[in-house]
Amino acid sequence: MKKNTKKTKFKDENSERKFWSDFDLNEKFQPKDFKNVSFPNLKPTTRSISLRIPEHLLVRVKERANKLNIPYQTLLKQYISQGAQKK
Repeated sequence: MKKNTKKTKFKDENSERKFWSDFDLNEKFQPKDFKNVSFPNLKPTTRSISLRIPEHLLVRVKERANKLNIPYQTLLKQYISQGAQKK
């Protein structure tokens, strides 16, 4: 890996913009310079929503989740995810 410790100073925003538009990381790094990393404590952002579904459908989902021994909201997320992946 080529080390470049020199900091670039810019006269104004236009010169900085020009610099970054022409900048190529391939000149500074090689693929072998990178390491795979993982973030085990990073969780995807979730958001609460209100979903109105017929009561009989909710009962069926809860029964199915009970048979699978998982929370019904987890089962609903799985169903939504599977449906979203279909074309």
